[in-house]
Amino acid sequence: MTFLLHDYWRSTASYRVRIGLNLKGLSYEQVPHDLRLGEQATPEYAALNPQRLVPTLVADDTAFTQSPAILEWLDERWPEPPLLPGDPDGRAIVRAMAAIICCDIHPINNLRVLKQLREEFKASEEQVSAWIARWIAGGFTALERLIARHGGRFAYGDSPTLADCALVPQLFSAERFAVDLAPYPRIVATGATAQALPAFARAHPDLQPGADPVLPTLIR
Repeated sequence: MTFLLHDYWRSTASYRVRIGLNLKGLSYEQVPHDLRLGEQATPEYAALNPQRLVPTLVADDTAFTQSPAILEWLDERWPEPPLLPGDPDGRAIVRAMAAIICCDIHPINNLRVLKQLREEFKASEEQVSAWIARWIAGGFTALERLIARHGGRFAYGDSPTLADCALVPQLFSAERFAVDLAPYPRIVATGATAQALPAFARAHPDLQPGADPVLPTLIR
């Protein structure tokens, strides 16, 4: 099976999928789409992903969208190493930890929302940064407690899971926007442990095609 990943180097949703593919030891080619330039809005890409969002993973002739669904599909098709625990309780907890990021933090801090804040509501950069920090802090406060309850070396137990695939990219975003991480020592420690693994390190945005930020004055 051949894999083609349509992504954007700074997309945290794409970052999650790169981590998952790397953890599974699957090779893939990348097609970068610069979201700042609207490269994801072409009719050709819309034929693959009707939302015109990244990532899209094309496996042979099938296009998969939405990073949580892609990660769970990968886990079902290539069960080793597992991204979800073997027991129902553990799976529910890991899915909840990932959902704090994928459902509650990321959607209201992504490029589309920030662009709307800036253009329609005339928010200043200080106000945008405060918006981002508010929602990251709310999610991280809950996640810190869950890691304290269920974590080991990683967010859940001693092996990387779906929760770590979501957490590491969100940490990248938090650091990018200078969010104070001092209140979240377990999150920071867990992220550091994960990022030391080659599968996470190779997925880092700075190492992806198109990563050179040649248009720093455009919307982030």
